[in-house]
Amino acid sequence: MEFRKSVKADVNNIMNIIKQAQIYFKNQGINQWQDNYPRLETIINDITCNNSYVLLQDNNIIATAAVSFDREKTYDSIYDGEWITNNQYVVIHRIAVDNTYKGLGLSSEIIKNVEQLCLNNDVHSIKIDTHKENISMQKLLKKNNFKFCGTIYLEDKSKRIAFEKTL
Repeated sequence: MEFRKSVKADVNNIMNIIKQAQIYFKNQGINQWQDNYPRLETIINDITCNNSYVLLQDNNIIATAAVSFDREKTYDSIYDGEWITNNQYVVIHRIAVDNTYKGLGLSSEIIKNVEQLCLNNDVHSIKIDTHKENISMQKLLKKNNFKFCGTIYLEDKSKRIAFEKTL
């Protein structure tokens, strides 16, 4: 498997995976990634800002994530808890796996690759948030040794639970 930065030619494949995830959330009754989010412009912006990554198998995109080394302003305030560190960190957003490849540990593979990106850049913290009803993501984070830290609010005031892992 190969983990690499996305290029503009990847956008349709990434959007297909995102749409699958949106349908999954809707069918599970999870109010995350609904209302046309993330949309095409979100993914194009991720690619333009060099924050979009894809996981490939046999040259096919099978998973995607956004990885940012920039500060996340919605993480400046955390409620009902606290971050483990206040040092530089990486944020992971928009992890999604093609339905054909679900259950194969690909989200954990993405996290392992992000950990290596962090270490290569002398960053020792990863932060991530998810919807309180997204139990599969919470299980993934616990399995990969992320610690629950508290609650954050997105710019639109949506409540998310926040996790951090130190390396």
